[in-house]
Parts: sequence; structure tokens; C-alpha cells
Amino acid sequence: MSFLNPKYQDLTPYTPGEQVDEQEYIKLNTNESPYPPAASVQQAVVHAAQKLNRYSDIAGESVAKPLARYLGVKQEQLFLGNGSDEVLAYIFQGFTENGIAFPDVTYGFYQVYSNLYQVDAKIVPLKDDFSLELTKYKKTKGTVIFANPNAPTGMYLAPEEICDFLEHHPDRLVVVDEAYIDFGGKSMIPLINQYRNLLVVGTFSKSRQLAGARLGFGVGNAALIADLNRLRFSLNPYNVNSLTQAVGEAVLQEQSYVDQKIRETIQVREWSKKKLTELGFEQTDSQGNFLFAKHPKLAGEKLFTALREKKILVRWFNQPRTKDHLRITVGTQEQMERLVQALATIIKEVTV
Repeated sequence: MSFLNPKYQDLTPYTPGEQVDEQEYIKLNTNESPYPPAASVQQAVVHAAQKLNRYSDIAGESVAKPLARYLGVKQEQLFLGNGSDEVLAYIFQGFTENGIAFPDVTYGFYQVYSNLYQVDAKIVPLKDDFSLELTKYKKTKGTVIFANPNAPTGMYLAPEEICDFLEHHPDRLVVVDEAYIDFGGKSMIPLINQYRNLLVVGTFSKSRQLAGARLGFGVGNAALIADLNRLRFSLNPYNVNSLTQAVGEAVLQEQSYVDQKIRETIQVREWSKKKLTELGFEQTDSQGNFLFAKHPKLAGEKLFTALREKKILVRWFNQPRTKDHLRITVGTQEQMERLVQALATIIKEVTV
């Protein structure tokens, strides 16, 4: 007997990437940063732990103030979340009365949240080259959401195309999920004052080395943010804990370190693209901290399994359009060299 409400009985939850002992595996499967946070960020946890007997600041002032300054927005235009996933959850819960539309190949949580909140979702196919064409969304209704750069493809859509859609559909909310924007492209955040129907979502998980801390944010006009906070205060006012606020504040004081690691990630990404091309892989022009690639002579599942046997974890999505592709997080230079060597060996074994 199940006590779960029948409407949730068929709910398929999100499947996160496998977490493993990194002493045994090279972990290139969850788009985390391969680099640790700066020493000062690590130390901030120690100091914050001394006050864990008190509730966290519901306004997250220590993070919100410097983050707003860095982004060039007002604090009332900024929402802090327990990871960007929480921000997305509130959007699906409260801003999709007329439905929502998103790509067929994109972040898996969009479909999960649509099912969880029983939202009428319209799935819009990407083009054959995995690029997103916003003109296809003109015939849909309600909110539009997409990741930019997209995941798992890494494809990037220029702001001009997004602005054109915003201008022609002022009555529709457009959510741009910018989890990977620091690795390529221009953010839409500077345009929030121009478009009241624009909401941008970001995270500290990728470029700021804080995947384990769970800190995300939303940026939009003050009315949108007030509505997000209405939902937050109705569920969990203390959504961002004290330790996370402490490391969030600290990492915002280490922008030079963050920028250095972004540059290193981009350099390693471009090196890896070149090497995979030399091995015969077909790839998208990923602007994220990951690659999206397939080999014409090897099925995606076979490559995924063969790499795992060599203690290298990547991500394989068993879906019709992506089953031959691998999404490979960009690791350190040494990790990517080992990946390339492993792939070369696997390909040779199969094609000889």
C-alpha cells in the first residue's frame, strides 16, 4: 500500500550524475569544477560554523549585496536560492499558469518540474544541428525557458535573438538559465531593466567551484523577484544556510581566482575539442564547461561503458537524439589528457 497521492505515482524523478570516490575515478560526468575553492573560501566555512546555533539571514545580505554590485543590479532585483534548481522549481510552481515551452534536448529538470507541478509543457525540437530557434516558440503559450549555453549540447544563442522574442512577446515570461554563461557568451542580466518579462537564472556551482554549497540566484525586475520571495516565504524563508552564505560572500571576494579558473577551463576545453576532432569525433561548438561529442564508429553506450571500465566517468543520455553522444565535463589538463589517451585506445581496439 502506498500513501503517496496518486497524482504523483507515475512521477519520474531527475537522475543526477553518479557520485564516486575520486581517488579511484576521473570524474567528468556532472559539470562540476575540477578545481577546489580558494583557500579563503574554505576557511569561511570554519568561521561560519561557530554560529550554527542561529538561523541564517533570510535576506542573505552578506551575499546579496556584493553579488548585486558585481552583476550591476539592485538588491530588489535579485533572488537567492538553494542552488539554481530551487529557483527553477519556484518558477515552474508559480509562473506557468498558461503552460511552459522548452527544447527537447536540454536540462532534464525542466521535464521533471513540469510533471511535479503538473504544468502543461510544450516540447519544441531543436534543429538538426542542436541549435535553438526561438521562432518555433511563437505558436506555443505561456512561459518559455531554455539554458544558454544549453545543456548538454553547449550551444549558445546570441542576445539579439532573445531580445527579438522578448520584444514581440511582452506578455510572455522568458526564463534564460545561464548556469554556464561564464564559459562563453554574453549574459542577459544587463537587459533586465529593458524587458520586464525577462528572468535570468544563475548558479555558483560551475564557475565559482561551489557545487556542494548549493547557491543559485534569479535576476529580474523587482515585481518578479517579489513574487518569487512570496513563494519562498510560504515554504522556507531560511532556504540558504549560514555556511553557504559564508562561502558565497567569500568567493565574491576572490574574483581573480574565479576568473583564472574560468580561463583555464576554456583553454582546456578548446584543447580537448581539437584532440577529440583528431580522433574522429563529431562535436557541437560547446560554450559550456563540457563537450558534447559522438564517434561515427562507436555507439555512445559502448564508449560510456568502455570509459567506465578505465575508471573515467562521463555522462550518457539514453534518449533518441542523444544516445550516440557523450557529455564530457572539462576537467584539468591532466585529466583530459588521460581521457584522450583512453579514447584513442578504445577506438583502436574497436577499429583494428
